[in-house]
Amino acid sequence: MSKLGTLGARLYRGEVGYDFVGKRKIWYGISILITITAIVGLAVRGLNFGIEFSGGAVFTTPKTPVSVEQAKRTAEETAGHPAIVQKLGNGTLRIQVSDLSTEKSIPTQKALAKKLDVPQDKINTDLVGPSWGDQIANKAWTGLAVFMLLVVIYLAIAFEWRMALAALVALIHDLTITVGVYALVGFEVTPGTVIGLLTILGYSLYDTVVVFDGLKEASKDITKQTRWTYSEIANRSLNGTLVRSINTTVVALLPVAGLLFIGGGFLGAGMLNDISLALFVGLAAGAYSSIFIATPLVADFKERDPQMRALAKRVAAKRAATAKAEGGAEPEDERPDARDESGDTATAGIVHQASPRNRGGRGRPSGKRR
Repeated sequence: MSKLGTLGARLYRGEVGYDFVGKRKIWYGISILITITAIVGLAVRGLNFGIEFSGGAVFTTPKTPVSVEQAKRTAEETAGHPAIVQKLGNGTLRIQVSDLSTEKSIPTQKALAKKLDVPQDKINTDLVGPSWGDQIANKAWTGLAVFMLLVVIYLAIAFEWRMALAALVALIHDLTITVGVYALVGFEVTPGTVIGLLTILGYSLYDTVVVFDGLKEASKDITKQTRWTYSEIANRSLNGTLVRSINTTVVALLPVAGLLFIGGGFLGAGMLNDISLALFVGLAAGAYSSIFIATPLVADFKERDPQMRALAKRVAAKRAATAKAEGGAEPEDERPDARDESGDTATAGIVHQASPRNRGGRGRPSGKRR
């Protein structure tokens, strides 16, 4: 634990940093694999839409010793449709039957009352029509589209279009993974799920904007110097916010994990599952995409700019000339050929950031003076 704390302190002070941008193809590959798995799960299993979207009836019973399987069998035999039964923390049952008409809801209520040996009026029945469910679904899609559009417009104005595009890709990445997990585990998709999705998108965007703001400040007048490439500056900005991103993510995940595993698992609070699973998966995916997807994508986009290509050549030439003048081998992270597979100049492995005596732009990446 002491070594981990020491590493965190050194990361926070900028003494060391990991080469996230230089190893971006690894992160891209991992993200593509996870995204494909999510899409396959969505295509094979599909989403389990709640009655808010599909229409149907929800029966809430008093406390009963009747098992979940017995109640499910009774509901399905009477209604003629599949039923989902959840045992809540206070011993009551929540029985959901999709596509159940008003005419069939009354016989189903009577059958459940007889099975549970309780008066019929003690079973609470909520009916949802399919047209209302369609309205909810349309409003959810509209809200998501408006959110994405506003995000792109804001980031394009506040930063630049490349950052807006990278943030949009990261948000779609988080959405796809979260929806895919919902399909794989079979949890219900309810309005609470939609709220959870919008919440985690905002959280993911927050982390991304923090990194982008630091990157924008650090890359001012970047073409007027020959010490750093854009990818290296992006990597330094990312490492500068790494500890804060990890801390905020862990702190946010702890209460959500309590909702999901304790509230939804042990206490049987089914409604908590809808929003807590979206929050848990989305927060984790959002933290990953902010670090491993958004900033490396911006670096990829910027390195294709002619000015950044010219800068990379000048940086490589300056480092080669300096190494030749010093009459020694170049440090591994300053060699002109320290490139990734795409040909972009990037630091390799663990990048030693500016030490306290040369922080603030003085000195070369290895700490040697020019």
